[in-house]
Amino acid sequence: MTITESALFAATVRDLASTPVHYPGDDGYDAARAAWNTAVDLRPAAVALPRRAEEVAAVVRAAAETGLRVAPQSTGHAAAALVGEDLADVVLVNLKDFTGVTIDPEARTARVLGGTLWQDVVAAAAPHGLTALHGSAGDVAVAGYALHGGLSFYARLHGLAVNSIRAVELVTADGTIVRTSHEENSALFWAVRGGAGAFGVVTAIELDLLPVRDIVGGMLLWDASEARHVLAGWRDWAATASEQVTTSFRIMHFPPIPELPPFLSGRSVVVVDGAIVGDDASAADILEPLRRLAPELDTFGRIPAPQLLSVHMDPPQPTPGVSAHAVVDVLPDAAVEAFLAAAGPASGVMFAELRQLGGALGRPQAGAGAVSGIAGAFAAYAIAVAPTPEAAAAGTAATRAVIATLEPYRVPSVLLTFADGAGETAERYGTSAERLVAEARRFDPAGRFVASAALRG
Repeated sequence: MTITESALFAATVRDLASTPVHYPGDDGYDAARAAWNTAVDLRPAAVALPRRAEEVAAVVRAAAETGLRVAPQSTGHAAAALVGEDLADVVLVNLKDFTGVTIDPEARTARVLGGTLWQDVVAAAAPHGLTALHGSAGDVAVAGYALHGGLSFYARLHGLAVNSIRAVELVTADGTIVRTSHEENSALFWAVRGGAGAFGVVTAIELDLLPVRDIVGGMLLWDASEARHVLAGWRDWAATASEQVTTSFRIMHFPPIPELPPFLSGRSVVVVDGAIVGDDASAADILEPLRRLAPELDTFGRIPAPQLLSVHMDPPQPTPGVSAHAVVDVLPDAAVEAFLAAAGPASGVMFAELRQLGGALGRPQAGAGAVSGIAGAFAAYAIAVAPTPEAAAAGTAATRAVIATLEPYRVPSVLLTFADGAGETAERYGTSAERLVAEARRFDPAGRFVASAALRG
């Protein structure tokens, strides 16, 4: 952005709203542009921090009037999608200060403002005996997670989180605040459920909640020397497991630091964690084959629904990371051996995961959007810590090497919330891709939103 464009944008925003806006060189610029994934260094032309839908609309209109593009961000967990983008003409719309939750306990719904985190939704729903199809970490924003699919520990019974969305309010490319649902602006409602920020800046989401007050959740842990035995056993168990249960298998390597509990510090371990919807007796029956694998630690038990946010042990603060992902439909013994060998202690990978799929995830959903399910049996994901550019390069190679071991078993499917970077539209959206690209051209013909241009290639 030139000095003239910067001044014009600043003047236009001042005329339209009271939104804080930071520019390169400002004291608040670095904090405003920071992403949760600290390995991603975004340097946009400006960062706006709206607190109301009207302020979001004003920022988008100001960008349009000055020829700038727009990229929405809540927490920046998925900021890697912007790596490689030239952001010199981009206004980053950071929604971290635009939060709020309203629960309707009778309708079992939540209205969630644009930058709200899952931990706030779960906390607000819990007193009413309700919960949501949240992910494994509470500090992830609702909008980015849910609109890109959203794989929860309730997923095999209830499907992806995107299918729980009743309505989406967003600011479109011309700066208009639009409500979308099955009854209102239904084509845009279809597109935004999967296309997300390619169609606007989301200011509110209304979603269905689950009548769940408590849940059987926890983890089983073994030393990494048991990895092959455990992964083969978990794979065999998963093939016939009830849809009541959704779990993951992970091999994890922890540094020897005092902040970690003794059972993790300086160790390599394998973990099976997740949740079971049902009574204690049925949960015990479901878990019995896994418990026969003799874990050294077993924390599965009935817990208040909000505690499920801590079961997966996701990092509690912003972290630099790089990752790779694939979906597979089978996991033969050769894949088990190769996957574990590539993800060993010397691999440079912090952890490698296989998430259990199937059940409702693979069934057609009534009234579905551009994304509504995922084919395959397991979603694979590997991540490496990347505090420096050199570490990022090495970590990228390491995570890709892990995922490459599964190449013979891959299906053409992607879990968008696990995908690191932009990727190919056809692979990401499957049979929805052609229509989604057409809708992006229709609703954002000038390519105002960065994700819209990326969607169209």
